Amino acid sequence: MTEVEAEKSYSGLERFMFFLTPILFTLVLVGVLLTLFSPDVRSRMLETANRIPLLERIVPDPPAGGKPFDEKAIRERNMGEKIAELESQLAAKETELAELAGIRAELEAKVAQLEARVEELTRQNEERQLTDEEYQARISELAQMFGQISPSKAAPILESMTIEEMVLIMDAMRPEIRVSIMEKMTPGVAAEATIRLKDTVTAKDRQIAALQARINEYESERAEHSANLSDDQIILTFSSMSPDSAAQILLQMASLNQAKVLELLGSIPAAARANIIEAMNSRDSQATAQLVHRLVAR
Repeated sequence: MTEVEAEKSYSGLERFMFFLTPILFTLVLVGVLLTLFSPDVRSRMLETANRIPLLERIVPDPPAGGKPFDEKAIRERNMGEKIAELESQLAAKETELAELAGIRAELEAKVAQLEARVEELTRQNEERQLTDEEYQARISELAQMFGQISPSKAAPILESMTIEEMVLIMDAMRPEIRVSIMEKMTPGVAAEATIRLKDTVTAKDRQIAALQARINEYESERAEHSANLSDDQIILTFSSMSPDSAAQILLQMASLNQAKVLELLGSIPAAARANIIEAMNSRDSQATAQLVHRLVAR
C-alpha cells in the first residue's frame, strides 16, 4: 500500500518537474539575454538581487554611476551631427556666394570704366564740334575783315591764297561784298571762284578742301616767276595799307595759315613791318609774340 502511494507521489512530482523545467530554463535564458544586451535591465536585476539576504553576497554590486540607456540622447547626438553637416554646407555656399559677389564687383568696375570712357569720348567729340564752330566763326570774322577794306586791296590778297581757301572765305561774305571783290580779280580766278561757289557744298567740306589744297600746295613746287609776282603784289598791298588794318588781317590769317603770314612778314620792308607788328601786338600780344619768335628763328 505504501509502495503504491510512493509510486503515485513520485509520478506527480515527476510530472510537476516536467512542466517546471522548461519554464525555469526559459526564465533563466531570458534573464541572461536581458543581462547581456540591456545594461538598464542588468543594472536593475543586480540592484534587486542585492536586496535579497544571502544572495547579496554572491551577486556583484551594480556599476557605480551607471546610466540607463537614453534614446533621446542618441537622437540629439544624431541631430547634432546633421546640423554640423548642414552648417558645413551652408559655409560652402556662403563662400561660393562671396566669390560670385567678387566677380560681380569686378564686372561692375569694368562697366563703370567703360561708361567713363564713353563719357570722355562724348565730351571730346563735343569739344571737337565746338572747335569746328569756332573755326567757322573765324572764317566769318575774316570775311568781315575783307569786307571792311577796299576791293582793289582785298582781291590781290585773296588771289594769293589757294582757290579752296579763297572760296571758303568768299562763301562767308555778303553777296554785294563778294561781287565788288570779284570785279577786281583776274578773269580766270574770278571764273574759277564762281564755278566753285555755285556748287552746293557744306561749310565743313569747304574747310577740308581748303586744308587739303594747302597741303598739296606745299607738296608741289610752284613756278618761280609766278610765285614771285604773287608775293610782290601781296607785299605791295600790305605795305600800302594802314598798319592797323594790315595787323587785323594778318592776325586772322595766322589762325588759318601761320606759315603764309610769316612769309609775308619776312618780305615786307622793315619800316612797314615794324609798324604792322606794333599794331598786331596791341591787338593780340600772345599771338604776335609767337609769330615774331618763329620769324626770328627762320
